[in-house]
Amino acid sequence: MKAMICLLRGVNVGGHNIIKMDQLRTLCESLGGSKVQTYVQSGNVVLQTSERDPAKLGAKIEGAIENKHGFRPDVLVRTAAEMREVIARNPFAKRKGIEPNKLIVTFLATEPTVESRTAVLALKPDPEEIRMNDREIYVYFPNGMGRSRLTPLLSRALKNKGTARNWLTVCALLEMAEKLEQ
Repeated sequence: MKAMICLLRGVNVGGHNIIKMDQLRTLCESLGGSKVQTYVQSGNVVLQTSERDPAKLGAKIEGAIENKHGFRPDVLVRTAAEMREVIARNPFAKRKGIEPNKLIVTFLATEPTVESRTAVLALKPDPEEIRMNDREIYVYFPNGMGRSRLTPLLSRALKNKGTARNWLTVCALLEMAEKLEQ
């Protein structure tokens, strides 16, 4: 069985779209997941599954949450191999002084269109830095993400489903998935 990393968007944030992690684990098990683990309360799930198509797995989880909990979060899924690639392609990896909790990876449902990519690259963030890959955007927020004016501009430019995780979480999720693959 393959290890998959499921990233739920907008759960347990600001008192909205509440789902307890034990309920989320049970729900994923009911969909055929095994060795289901969650990481922090913001909707990170690592599991083994016979489902080979990450998009199908995400859609199944979205539908099951909607049926059971009354809201439908976006669920983006990456294989362990894809997450290894995300880490390997980190454009900030060789830079000194990068704080991992201020490096954010936004995982996108699909590759951005040429129009969206152009709009994102036309943004003039300061002091933030943006780098794009296929379905991931890396943003370094040296002053933190909380007060940044970039976040809403980035969302408007992208026109794509996505969810963000800090570098520490990205690395922890891959570590969990690799343990499942052993």
